[in-house]
Amino acid sequence: MLEVRFRRDSRNRLSSVFASGHAEQGEPGEDIACAAVSALLQAAWVGLSDVARVKVTGRRQSGDFAMHWPEDTRGRDDVRAIVATAELAIEQIAKQYRGAIRSVRENESESESP
Repeated sequence: MLEVRFRRDSRNRLSSVFASGHAEQGEPGEDIACAAVSALLQAAWVGLSDVARVKVTGRRQSGDFAMHWPEDTRGRDDVRAIVATAELAIEQIAKQYRGAIRSVRENESESESP
């Protein structure tokens, strides 16, 4: 299963995204569900770093993705639009691929760091 966690800070602003696993809906390299989620997460990273000019930290590896951005940028309209779009799009894909993709919303204070 591919799990994507969207984490919010104490002010209910998206602060980070974590993804782990694989959707396993096809052969490696041919899994359209995994590819869709991966493309959205990569686009969010590029949107934040190259368009919004935000310093994104994390890791991007097969089956292991983490993305975090600075607290002082989280209220910006451009940042909010980029990460909220990724969250909504991935939630829609998760609805289509129940059992293969899981989207989770969580608060920083309630979660363990990956």
